[in-house]
Amino acid sequence: MKVLVVGANGQIGKQLVKFIQESDNLEARTMIRKQEQASFFEDLGAETALVDLEDDIDAIAKAADGVDAVVFTAGSGGHTGKDKTIMIDLDGAVKTIEAAKTAGVKRFIMISSFDTTRKAIQEANENFAPYVVAKHYADEWLKATDLDYTIIHPGFLTNDEGTGMINAAPEVKSDEVPREDIARAILASLENDKSIGKEFQVVKGTTTVKEAVDSIK
Repeated sequence: MKVLVVGANGQIGKQLVKFIQESDNLEARTMIRKQEQASFFEDLGAETALVDLEDDIDAIAKAADGVDAVVFTAGSGGHTGKDKTIMIDLDGAVKTIEAAKTAGVKRFIMISSFDTTRKAIQEANENFAPYVVAKHYADEWLKATDLDYTIIHPGFLTNDEGTGMINAAPEVKSDEVPREDIARAILASLENDKSIGKEFQVVKGTTTVKEAVDSIK
């Protein structure tokens, strides 16, 4: 299975590409914004596609041509304004969904925010609310398609070394989770068709990633 990783140069994306390239049945194509980012992925043996998420749908669809799955791990980051939140976390996600449809790619995995419910929007502080809104509507757009989607809602992301152990369910108590273990959860979802049509939260825990993803109802 060939997987297009959108946002590959991000911290989760880089971990995911490494795991994909180490797997027996998957291979990565990375979507990056700058040519100087390519060498990291080329050293792993991964393909690269130079596309900006603010480009049009056709440009993203060209990057997705011939792949079997798309993973959206991109984000505007914590130091940008509301404008980039709209352009990347909302419009970039929606354009990637539409690009997958244009390219005939059915499998789509979205990395969302921990809680994107309407209640979470109302309770979020002024600075965080736009991000939750963007993620909420991107998730809803994906769920309204006929794509074989999985939506993963990570807890508070850390750069701690992953343990390979998580807690995953449609609703879990808020907690931290290493980015490395979110990358593992994406990989497990790609390898398990039972994750199709599922939406779940992920935090650190005591169950192996594979077992946790396999057990999602």
